[in-house]
Amino acid sequence: MSAPLSSRIKESKDHNTTINTMTAKNQAAGVHKVHVKPPKQRVELYECESVISDNSSQYSTDSSLPNFTVVLFGNSAAVQLGCDNILLGGKKTCFEDTVMTVSIKRKISDHHVSVINMIGLYDTNLNPSHHVISKLVNENEIHAFIFVVRLGQLTDADKMGIEWLQGMFGDKVLFTYEKEEESIIDKLKKNPVLEKLIKKCGRKYHICSKNMNKQSEMRGLMDWIRCLFIDNKEQCYTTEMYNKVLRNPQKSENQTGPEANKSTRLQLLASSAQPKNGDRQRLCAEQLMDRLHLKGKHQKLKTNDFLQLTENSQSHEICPEEKFAQSFLQRLLIMDYRARCIKSEENNEPNHTQQTENESSEDVEDAFNAIFDEKTRPAEDLNKLEPIHLMDAQMALFYCADSFLKQLVVTKLSQCQFALPLLVPNPFTQKIEFPLWTFRQINKSWKTTDDKGQILSKTQPVYKAETPMVAFFRFDSVSSSKSQLLNSLINEKHNTFFHRNCQGSSRSRVLMDGVVEIAWYCPSGEKTDKFPDCVALCNLHGDAGENEKQLNILTQMASVNVVILPQLNRSDNSMTKIQNLFTNSKLLICLLTESDSALKEIRKGKKYKMGLKDRNQSDVIEELRRAVNNGLSSSDSSSLFKLEDVADKLHITVDEKIDNDCRNGKDAAQKMISLLKNKNLTEIKESFLPCQGKLWHQWCQTNKELHRPTLGELQKSDNIEKTKSCKKSEMMKIREQQQTSVLSEFIQIFIQELNSKEQNEMTYFLKWIGILLDDFTTETLSALHHEYDKKWSAVLDLKKKSDKSQQMRGEQEELERISEKLQAATFGLEHILREIGQIYESCSSVKKNKKNLKADFSSLPSLGAEMMMSGFPLELMDGDAAHVPLIWVTAVLDELIKKLGDKRVFVLSVLGIQSSGKSTMLNAMFGLQFAVSAGRCTRGAFMQLVRVSDEMKDQLKFDYILVVDTEGLRALELAGRSTRNHDNEMATFVVGLGNMTLINIFGENTAEMQDILQIVVQAFMRMKKIKLNPSCMFVHQNVSDISAGEKNMEGRRRLQEKLDEMTKLAAKEEDCNTQIFSEVIAFDVQNDVKYFSQLWEGSPPMAPPNPNYSSNIQELKSNIISKASRSSGITLSQFKTRINDLWSALLNENFVFSFKNTLEIAVYRRLETKYSDWTWSLRSAMLSIEEKFYNRIANGNSEVQKKGLLAEMKTTKEEVEKSMKSYFDEDRDKDILCQWRGKFETRIQDLHDDLVKGTKRKLDEAIEQKKAKQKLDQKLTEYENMLFTRSKKLALSLKHRETDEHVLKEEFDTMWSKWVTEMTKDIPPIKDIHYWEDVTQILSENNELTHVNERLNLPDFKQILIKGGYDDYIVLKKHQEHSDDTVSSEEAEESSEKSQIGIFEWLVNPAKNVFTSFFPGNRKLKNQTLNAEYHDSVRQLIKKIIKETENIMKKSPVKRQGYNDSYIQEITDCVKKSVKQHQSEKRNYTLKKEFIIDLCLYVCDIASEKFTECHKEFKEANDLGIYLEKQKTQYYNVFKNYCRGATTTAILIDFICRKLEPSILQEVYNKTAIDVAAQMRSDIRSLCENRSNLEKHILKSLAEKEDFQQYIQYIHQPKEHFIQFIKNEVDKYFTQQNKIVLNVFKGNLQQKGQIVSNAVHAVTVEAKNNGGDGNMWFTSFTKTLTDELKFTGESCVDLREIEDLDFLGKHLCERLNEMMLKLQKKFTSSGDFQLENCRMKPHEILIDHFCQCCWVQCPFCKAICTNTMEDHTGDHTVPFHRNIGLNGWYYRRTTNLAINFCTTAVSSDRSFYNSSDDKFPWKEYRKAGPKYENWSITPDNSELPYWKWVVCRFQKDLEKHYSKTFQGHGEIPDEWRKHTKEDAIKSLDKYI
Repeated sequence: MSAPLSSRIKESKDHNTTINTMTAKNQAAGVHKVHVKPPKQRVELYECESVISDNSSQYSTDSSLPNFTVVLFGNSAAVQLGCDNILLGGKKTCFEDTVMTVSIKRKISDHHVSVINMIGLYDTNLNPSHHVISKLVNENEIHAFIFVVRLGQLTDADKMGIEWLQGMFGDKVLFTYEKEEESIIDKLKKNPVLEKLIKKCGRKYHICSKNMNKQSEMRGLMDWIRCLFIDNKEQCYTTEMYNKVLRNPQKSENQTGPEANKSTRLQLLASSAQPKNGDRQRLCAEQLMDRLHLKGKHQKLKTNDFLQLTENSQSHEICPEEKFAQSFLQRLLIMDYRARCIKSEENNEPNHTQQTENESSEDVEDAFNAIFDEKTRPAEDLNKLEPIHLMDAQMALFYCADSFLKQLVVTKLSQCQFALPLLVPNPFTQKIEFPLWTFRQINKSWKTTDDKGQILSKTQPVYKAETPMVAFFRFDSVSSSKSQLLNSLINEKHNTFFHRNCQGSSRSRVLMDGVVEIAWYCPSGEKTDKFPDCVALCNLHGDAGENEKQLNILTQMASVNVVILPQLNRSDNSMTKIQNLFTNSKLLICLLTESDSALKEIRKGKKYKMGLKDRNQSDVIEELRRAVNNGLSSSDSSSLFKLEDVADKLHITVDEKIDNDCRNGKDAAQKMISLLKNKNLTEIKESFLPCQGKLWHQWCQTNKELHRPTLGELQKSDNIEKTKSCKKSEMMKIREQQQTSVLSEFIQIFIQELNSKEQNEMTYFLKWIGILLDDFTTETLSALHHEYDKKWSAVLDLKKKSDKSQQMRGEQEELERISEKLQAATFGLEHILREIGQIYESCSSVKKNKKNLKADFSSLPSLGAEMMMSGFPLELMDGDAAHVPLIWVTAVLDELIKKLGDKRVFVLSVLGIQSSGKSTMLNAMFGLQFAVSAGRCTRGAFMQLVRVSDEMKDQLKFDYILVVDTEGLRALELAGRSTRNHDNEMATFVVGLGNMTLINIFGENTAEMQDILQIVVQAFMRMKKIKLNPSCMFVHQNVSDISAGEKNMEGRRRLQEKLDEMTKLAAKEEDCNTQIFSEVIAFDVQNDVKYFSQLWEGSPPMAPPNPNYSSNIQELKSNIISKASRSSGITLSQFKTRINDLWSALLNENFVFSFKNTLEIAVYRRLETKYSDWTWSLRSAMLSIEEKFYNRIANGNSEVQKKGLLAEMKTTKEEVEKSMKSYFDEDRDKDILCQWRGKFETRIQDLHDDLVKGTKRKLDEAIEQKKAKQKLDQKLTEYENMLFTRSKKLALSLKHRETDEHVLKEEFDTMWSKWVTEMTKDIPPIKDIHYWEDVTQILSENNELTHVNERLNLPDFKQILIKGGYDDYIVLKKHQEHSDDTVSSEEAEESSEKSQIGIFEWLVNPAKNVFTSFFPGNRKLKNQTLNAEYHDSVRQLIKKIIKETENIMKKSPVKRQGYNDSYIQEITDCVKKSVKQHQSEKRNYTLKKEFIIDLCLYVCDIASEKFTECHKEFKEANDLGIYLEKQKTQYYNVFKNYCRGATTTAILIDFICRKLEPSILQEVYNKTAIDVAAQMRSDIRSLCENRSNLEKHILKSLAEKEDFQQYIQYIHQPKEHFIQFIKNEVDKYFTQQNKIVLNVFKGNLQQKGQIVSNAVHAVTVEAKNNGGDGNMWFTSFTKTLTDELKFTGESCVDLREIEDLDFLGKHLCERLNEMMLKLQKKFTSSGDFQLENCRMKPHEILIDHFCQCCWVQCPFCKAICTNTMEDHTGDHTVPFHRNIGLNGWYYRRTTNLAINFCTTAVSSDRSFYNSSDDKFPWKEYRKAGPKYENWSITPDNSELPYWKWVVCRFQKDLEKHYSKTFQGHGEIPDEWRKHTKEDAIKSLDKYI
């Protein structure tokens, strides 16, 4: 069973996909399908072994694919069997007496095929019985019968077989060939019978090689069979059909040829042999979409599929069919009308057959055949597919796209000046669809001339435009191209309508027939216009007679009908329709393809005819245009065409009506817009969007005044902090007004709709809002722009006349008024979102939901995030207010991070002058939605996401490109309100945000270029100063003749020179010495400058985009991607932080000075924490190593080498280095971290070296001490031996007496006293020290003893470091005492008056109030005050002396040599010397003797504890009496054991245990101290990170305790306070976590016990193996424990007596276990743990770790530098400065403490005085002296609420301490008093 095909079946490019897709579509379309299955098994049918082909491993039935059963007849000579035969395999079929049919199961082109091979049947039986065939048909569901014939060898049997097959089943023939070069035409010449056969078959055949081994040919055969199957309505051949043929043999036999076949099939299938037109169209459409690899109508393509950044986003001239749609759309996106010139690649498989035998025959081939015979084609060509018609590809993409992608496609087609689909017959449903939605974003502009000759401009969306319409259509086939004629009519240079001669056209056209396209002609107001007004032109593709519905619709809508006709007969069906048109009143123009007549009017004013044949094209077009214009001029207005009316007047399917989401979105949007009706557009925003109007602008202005002290009232105020507080209160009131303002119904609906709609419906809703708002505002905005242009022209005319009259001022004021109206009337979706943002900001500021806001305000940022994800831009900077809504933008980005994750983005920003094509360029490059329509220039800055596809993520290191579009620099919209400062802010902000910035320069105007370049260069210079390194590219747009290489080189040279020139100018403003642009940023003028052609190819509005412009876009995009591939971008959270940092700095006056890179700060803090961990690893490791070496020294090792320490530290150092490398290489912020890598690696190396060096020094000191005690140790050894001998002798003398314990004790005590007295008689005991007596004695040498004692008894000296002032110690020199007298009496009076009224005076008068510092004492000076710098210099002197004397204390050898009063003498001499040196310098004061005495007493007080403790240690170690007393217990036990008859072994065991117990305890104490310190770093929050974290917890602790004296200590003695805090934390931990401490201690105790036990076992085994005795055992034992414990001394017993080493080892272990058990029981609580027994206590370890850092304090507020290294390079910094009044700063010549923060002061124009009484502006504070120059104080307005609370809480205490008040100029703002303690503590967590 078969049916003829309408055309040859050619090879499909990808049959697998074709079949799968087609099957799915057939099922979805509801086509009835008989399930196809493999043939049933029967007696005559058996299966051969499966020969699997086409990459299939096994035969299986896949229900998703059609399975076929095929019967093959024919001559066995026509095929060659073999293992490579895909269809038949290699097994031969035998036909003997009984016919046996053979089923071979194959898999070909994803189809499972059962092949019933009956080839050769006719070799033996020329007339197969009906019984065999009947059973074959009855038992199998057969889909095709095929007769196989050898080309050129048609036998009689073949003829009879074919005739029989045709009569029974149809006319399908499979020809085989042997050689590839053979062609059918050659064989036909040789065999007329074969040619006749082919004609009889209607030339429907398929060819393949005899071997049947080519995949492409077999796939083609499968396509052929599949199409037959579909044509036959997916039915197989049935028994009933066969029986009908048998019952009608006459009809089958008598009829031959196609008619006979047709008749037979009509009988068999009861339907036409050809499929219905709809089925054929559906089939062809599906095949087309399969070839294009489109998803199909049930899986719509989405916009995001094409707008993401993919490898295919680079468009190409030639592409594979499966990438055709992608390339086509990419071309459209960049507005390249050459999208219709894309070619598809040839995808046919290469031939692998043998070479042609008759290659030499080419020389003698017949010329006529070679030239004129088109049928001479190689066999392989017959299987090739026709190229895809480009318009078919466009329409296939259109059908498979969702509504939004369709709209994008149509919008881009319109921009390319292409015709648009108006009426579209759906190939799947056969319904006519009107895609009205796709036209909604298209606007057209044109100019017309009115009756007065004035040119009028119009801009309208096409769906609203009312224009006449001219319809073009044809009947039957015509020789002239209708579309080409249309193009010539409206634009000779551009193919608006695609025609047959366009590149990309082909003979086969699948989807275009019946499609109606529309285009608009838009006049430019010039004399050359084709038509005087806008005209719509429609083109019906295909034969109008076959598309009657479209024809009727067109003729109803058209004002003029143009029909192209061939020569027709009166009886033709088409004439009926033409007659109707002829009798219609509308103008009809008939174009006759077979006539050569000129334009002729055949019915006055209504009907024309004109010939086209052999006529000049220009004449034809001119006549046609004249006729159309005549018709348009005579038509009435009622015949005007409007797109929106089509859906209402004509009953066709409209996409907007059948799409529920679209309809719901439109209804919701119309509901909102209805609220705006009858409202004045210039007042709508004020009433409907109140939060973003005056209130928001006032807030922005106040915020700028707050951050810029020189702006507004802030600078004039006498109390900056108070004024700042007032400003903050004003801002909060504005927020409250915003929050309480009425929430309009307009916004309520908007929020409600966004919250309630799904993604698709929400997108429709937002797009409808934009569409309807544009429609609502277009007319008014157009009028305002026209009015503005007119007024601007008038102002320019007056300026040219140098007119400065009242008229000029009036015109300028009017221009300003129009500008304000323009700003008020501009109303779009961005303004609604801006209102949402302000609602959120106001609600979050007052922490209260807005009335009538049904959703919680916290959900609003989620809406903004959803919109960004849906492809809508988000406003980053409000262009009207010139302000960034930080709270809103930050919240939206936070939500975006929640939804997407913290993705990496590459930020691409753009800068350029207004209307230079920035937005157009970005939209074309990435398919974005930035506003580009007339009157809608970008204001502010917007950002939009472009997703990077998964395939591109291997090339790029980020997930999205975040594009930032900005308003133009030097914008004229605000009528001069746009200042250079605003442009600088915008440029700095945008350049700082971007990883790359595109600098867009328009035209070749040097003056314009100079302006923008200076702004840009200055922005990049600022980035370099703040260590941001963006890249840039210059885009030079609208350049003529960019192809001229020499001109480009000249342009680049000029640009380079101009950049260098601007660099010098910018450098002056930025106060640096940069000379050339390449010093500012890495810039290659050859590669980083792009020249762009003009956007339009001709003059708008009918000009298409310039294809060179599109190429430039593509090249720029490629370069951007190439550069971006070398960047990792930044994360969204980092981008959020960058926005905050940049804008916060821009708010201040000095950007570079104010910029704080929060991200860098946060990354650096994390690095500091890691650094703390690394240093801890090194320190703790070194402590353990130190313990080991101390044990070695104690055990007799007298040398420590540096290389030994390095070897011990090697492993830990390598681990730390590995951890560092991993952190710097793998951390997500590695790009930021890299700048500090070298520094931190050096710091770690330095710390390692310092630790080794320090440990070596300490160990050397221990060795020296050991050597110093060497003689004493020898003496002690002698004494020990003597005591042992005497104890033993005494015991032996009493051994046989029966005495009790008490008697033995008395005997021993008597003898012990005698022995000790004898031994110590010549050695005097070491005396105790009388420290303070020595101190007073030494000080009284230069002072009265009574005066010294008096100062000693006063508490003053103990408070000398934290005193409020040093008035009691300072004496001003005479020349300074009356310095204030230089102030005139008038000035003094004026100052007094102003002080009374509280006005803070200006800097200009040096005698007036200027900041100074002062720490008052108990005495007030008359008419003068001490400069605070005097007090501060004294305080610094005290600290310096303390540090020097502490170094003396460290070097004093008290531990080795004992105490000596010379150490005190050295300390006091140091004090006197330092004070004398201080006073020898240029000072305006002297220090009293009391100061020297008190300071000596203070430092001696510090030394007292150290010297006393060290001397105690010396005495215990060196006093013989004390030492012997400690040994008494040990020797009493020896005595007692001998008395009881103990053996030498027992005595040794007792001796070892008593020696080991204190040593083990000491080691356990030392190790526990290290381990507990490490545990504390993990458990105690204040100690777990870095120094900054520790300081935060100290501040919390201070706030909780509210102890003023501790605050004073913290402010003036921070290091001491830190140390005390750590001590307190350790003590608290020991109290609260005693179980942890105890467990650590017991664990270490058990570990040490185990080490000793292991040593005993190991030594015993070793000694036994070596045949040793007790001596060997003891020597080995002490050596084994050398690193673990201190174990020295002679054993005293004769070890040679010990022979049973097993006994020794066993009993020693038992004794050790008893001892360890006893020790474990001894420690039951942390109280039993004695910290003083640790060599280095836990708090000392932690203090070493945290306090070896920078302790330099801010000279103004005493904030501590946060750097973790002493003597670090670079400036001292601190995240937050404090109120300077905390340090005693006050206002000069008043008693008012200052309340300013450093960061505020340095941004002001005020001054302060240094210690030399010199005045310096705060902005130049670094010039005030050495202690100022190394401090970096950022004028960023940052302040910690914590310190405001401290000032308020301790106001009275501070006033008392400094003898000053917070009054007058220093009055505390009321806002400060609102901060609670809880707020203060929370602020620490928030900011630190």
